[in-house]
Amino acid sequence: MDNLTHSLTGALIGQCGLKKKTGLAMPALIIGANLPDVDAACFFWLDGVEHLAFRRGITHGPPAWFLLPLMLAGLLYGWDRWQAKRGQGRFGRPDSRLPVNFKWLYLLSLIGCLSHPALDWMNVYGIRLLAPFSQQWFYGDVLFIIDLFLWVLLVGGVWFSLRREKRGGDWIKPARAAMAVMLAYIGLNAAITHAREAELAGEGAVVIASPPPVLFWQRDMIVGSDGRYTINGEPVGDFDLTESDKPHIAKAVPEAAPFLFWSRVPMVRVADDGRYLLTDARYLGRGEGGFTVELPAEVCVPPELPVP
Repeated sequence: MDNLTHSLTGALIGQCGLKKKTGLAMPALIIGANLPDVDAACFFWLDGVEHLAFRRGITHGPPAWFLLPLMLAGLLYGWDRWQAKRGQGRFGRPDSRLPVNFKWLYLLSLIGCLSHPALDWMNVYGIRLLAPFSQQWFYGDVLFIIDLFLWVLLVGGVWFSLRREKRGGDWIKPARAAMAVMLAYIGLNAAITHAREAELAGEGAVVIASPPPVLFWQRDMIVGSDGRYTINGEPVGDFDLTESDKPHIAKAVPEAAPFLFWSRVPMVRVADDGRYLLTDARYLGRGEGGFTVELPAEVCVPPELPVP
């Protein structure tokens, strides 16, 4: 999911009452909820589509779930101690801050961090949930990567809770109500996806119910196999692309290797200008940036046999 959703989820968890456990609880939850995305730094050294094979991997897997929160808790605890030594004045420790408990800082950082892969699993992009022990991709197919209804729900829940808190009212109850509605909304979307995929089970080796933007009650149905798919009944993919073809393509075009590692429904299509593009049916029509690799014609079309 996008980082606004991750941040708001961390904030809402805090407003559910957990922020009373220790000083700096909200930074632990909000930063922790975004911490696995430190792998986005790969954009500084990886070119083209290489980032697709790196993202949502080791920083989203089990070792990171426990090590990243430990690092965050240590930094926040050290920040509090540093501020305390400065006393009053600029950069001093605020008098209103609750005492900082390292155990709770770690637990809240952990809760925030665990919310991240849980949400990332919800969309069709996928996550390597067991990295580095396994590089298998997992997909929930439940939510679009940016869900506007989830934004409204999260913003409304956090804002109403903070407003109640400022006025001295019960601020925990509205936050918990928003969390319950959020979980119900996710459950509803999961049920829609399951029902749509069950309708087409057996129609192809791959059946994906992909949530579109905004229209959360609808699904783009991707069905097929080996580079030949239909999206909502319309055929896409101009060439067969079997498992045995992938090593040949990766060897001929090194940039295709990370793309194929990430791709769930790879296909080759011929662009209007005649170019051969390796793409993924999940992101067809999203533009070429980041989701296609151009292939030389000889990789896609075998040479003509000599005339006897």
